[in-house]
Formats: sequence, C-alpha cells, structure tokens
Amino acid sequence: MFKYFISLEWKSFIRSASFKTNLFLKIMMVFGALWMIASFSIIGFGVYFMIEDGLKMEPFQVVNQVLIYYMLFDLVFRYFLQKMPVMNIKPLMYLPIKRKGIVNFAIGKTMISFFNCLHAFFFIPFSIVLIMEGFPVLQVLAWNLAILGWIYCNNFLNIFVNNKNGVFFGVIGVIVVLVGLQYYGIFDITQFTYPIFNSFYAVPYLAFIPVILMVVFYKIAFTYFIKNLYLDAGLSVKHDLAETQDYTWLNRFGSMSTFLKNDIKLLRRNKRSKTTLFMSVLFIFYGLLFFTGSVEAYDGPFWRIFAGIFISGGFLFTFGQFVPSWDSAYYPLMMSQNIRYKEYIASKWYLMVIATIVSTLISVFYLYWGWQAYAVVVGAFYNIGVNSHFVLWGGAYIKTPIDLTTSKKAFGDKQAFNAKTLLLTIPKLLLPMAIYAVGHFTLGEVFGFALVAIAGLTGLLFKNKVFDIIEKVYKSEKYKTLAAYKQNN
Repeated sequence: MFKYFISLEWKSFIRSASFKTNLFLKIMMVFGALWMIASFSIIGFGVYFMIEDGLKMEPFQVVNQVLIYYMLFDLVFRYFLQKMPVMNIKPLMYLPIKRKGIVNFAIGKTMISFFNCLHAFFFIPFSIVLIMEGFPVLQVLAWNLAILGWIYCNNFLNIFVNNKNGVFFGVIGVIVVLVGLQYYGIFDITQFTYPIFNSFYAVPYLAFIPVILMVVFYKIAFTYFIKNLYLDAGLSVKHDLAETQDYTWLNRFGSMSTFLKNDIKLLRRNKRSKTTLFMSVLFIFYGLLFFTGSVEAYDGPFWRIFAGIFISGGFLFTFGQFVPSWDSAYYPLMMSQNIRYKEYIASKWYLMVIATIVSTLISVFYLYWGWQAYAVVVGAFYNIGVNSHFVLWGGAYIKTPIDLTTSKKAFGDKQAFNAKTLLLTIPKLLLPMAIYAVGHFTLGEVFGFALVAIAGLTGLLFKNKVFDIIEKVYKSEKYKTLAAYKQNN
C-alpha cells in the first residue's frame, strides 16, 4: 500500500501545472540542504574543541545545558518550514483503502523528513568526538538514542502546534520568557534540564523514556487524524451573531475598492490570514535584537538595514508573498469577469503600502537607541518602491492555492510560511544590503542609507511602468495559474 501512495505522490509532483517552478525551487532547496548538512557536520566535529579551548569549559556539560533551547528552537523552526501530513484524501475515501494505511503513510512522511535527519549530522560527529576523547561507547549511544527520541517527540508535537495556534503562541511565549529570565539572571532553566539530559548518559537505560514518549505521541497523532479522517470533517459550524461591514470609506479608491474590501474582510475573518497579520506585528519587535546592542554579532550598519527591511515589511513578507494565492478559491470566477489586472495588482500594492507605513509609525520607538534607527524609514521606502513590486511579480510564478477552509480538516495546508517563499524572500533582503554596501564603502554610512532610500523612491516614481510589466507577466501566466488552482495537491 505504501508503494502505491509513493507512486501517487510522485505522479502528483511531475504532473503538477507548476512542475517546472517546483523543480527549480526543489533544486535550490537541495543546495540549501547540502549547505546545512555541511555546516552541521563541521560544527558537530568542531564544537567539542571550540568549547574546550575557547570557553575553557567541559564540552559535554555545556551541550547538555543548552539542549533545552536547542529542542525549543527546533520546534519553532519546524513550525515555519516543515510540511505537515498533507494528502488529497477525498479520492482515496471512495476506494477500498483502509483509513489506518492513509494515516500511517501521511504521518510517516514527516518521520523521514529532512528536519529529522538533519540533526544526525550534528550529533553523530559530536558523539564520534566524544568516543575519541574517552567517553564510554555504550553510554554515548544511549544518550544519542534519547536525543533521537526527543527529536521525534518534537516532530509529532509540531503536528499539534500547526493545528492549534494557541499551542504555538504558548511555545513562543515560553521561549521568550525563559530567554529573558536567563539573560537578566533571574532564573536559569538549564540548571534544571541539565540533570535530565545528562541522566541519559549517566544511566543508559533511562534513554528509553524519550523513546516511549515518542511512541505515545505517535499514537496520539494517529488517533487524532483517524478520528477526523472523513469527508464531512469539520463541516458543522458554530452559529454566531452575524455582523456586516460595508467599508464605504474605501469607495474613494474607485474600482479598486472592491478588492480592498475583500482583502480587509479576509484579514478580519479568516484564521490563517489573521495569523499572518499577527506575525507581521511580531516582525516590528524583531529590531530589538539589532538596535539595543543585546546581540553583539548584530551590531553594525549592514544589520540595521536588514532589520529596517524586516521591521517595516512584516506584512509585505507574510501576506504579500501569497498574492494572488489568497484569492485562489474564486480566482477562476474573477478571471471570467471584466476585471483589469492592473487594478487588481494596484489594490494589493496599496494594502501593502498602508501596512508598511503603519509598521514604520509604530516602530518610531527605536529612535530611543540612536539615529541609526532611521534605517527603519529607509527600509520602508525600499519596501514600498522595490520589494512590493518584487512580491507582486513573484506571485505570478508561485502557483500555490490556499484552501482557507482547511483549518477544520485533519489533512490540510496549515503552513503560513514555507521553503518556497523563503527562497524568494532572500533576494529581497540581500539586494538592499548590497546597495547599502556600495554607499558605505564609498562615502560612508549616511550615503549608504541614502542610496537605499533613493532606490525605493526610484521604484515609486516608475510604479506605473513596473505595473505594466507585472500585468503582462500575470496575463502570460494566467492559464497556468488557473490550471494550478484547480488542482487539489
């Protein structure tokens, strides 16, 4: 049966309307994965000696102390990038296929995920070094078994984190509180978790505890999905008091007002779009790492430009990356109407511009830490004049439909961020840093900021020309996009 499912997954990939785009992005992701594997392997072999020679501390003890944060950050990293068990189950439900087989295969896909295998490239080299340094082989292997169990516990926890936003926000809150308490010397959780992780080495048979927990979490995930694996899952809805908003104040935008009203209603009413809105607010506070001097590695003008782009462009990166996928459910209907692409594109652009301006105004408190905080304003100019155009242009090629009803189903797309959008985000961050570098190394820091702002203003001046180009791209990709949105995979 698993062989049959694998063949379906392969056919789904190669027959996809966006096969060429997906193939290119997957090749890029392979290179990224190889880079991460090499980095983890080098760190795994070298971290023992770096801690011993650089920090003058016992390496194995230090690793056990920081493992709690390693596991927590791994869970957050998975939330944004690891794909959840997604299958097009409706056709399978009409066939004589056991539900247990469908669920086992879907969850099994996550178990062989790169996000689980990657850790081996750190812990195996590190364990080899431990054995070479005289640590008992049996105890090191038991410790590795325990770590493997915890990693797979994270894997199954991530399934529930993606299905329950409250769990994710709870995890984020715990991490922020713990890091803050430890940074200010109030409470050090590592003093309590170190004995736990060290016990798997000191008492080898205790290593089976995480393995047992892993099996328990698997059973819980299996039970959750098997109970929700039916066609009408989540169809019953809670009836609340109906509210209507006409947003007449948007009529001043003319024909674009229809699109703006739809987007505002989407942001207010849908769970997934609300999440992207919340994440864009969190982006504003990302600058605390750069402007307060709390992280020494981020103390530099290049990082301030990076922070300025992120702080002012949170909504642009979280919501804008999925234009026009937000409208995929009724995109074919829109294309059958007398709608000008340019008006549709302009409405999305205005929405991102308004959000960028609001984020910039909120982040004015960064001026408390110095005039360099004006990098946020510079970043806003660049996001409005350049990155907003890049986002709209890239949307024509990312043909990933968004099913806004899947939050009520067991097998569905829960991700608000994925590896494809990450790859397309990187140039939007690196290009302004490169422009800044030209000015920084010629006439200084202020000129670097000025060049980035000028680039944004230039893009704003040529907005209509750029929109004409983007409109042609959307028209040329129109039927490929329609075909992609009709697919369920």
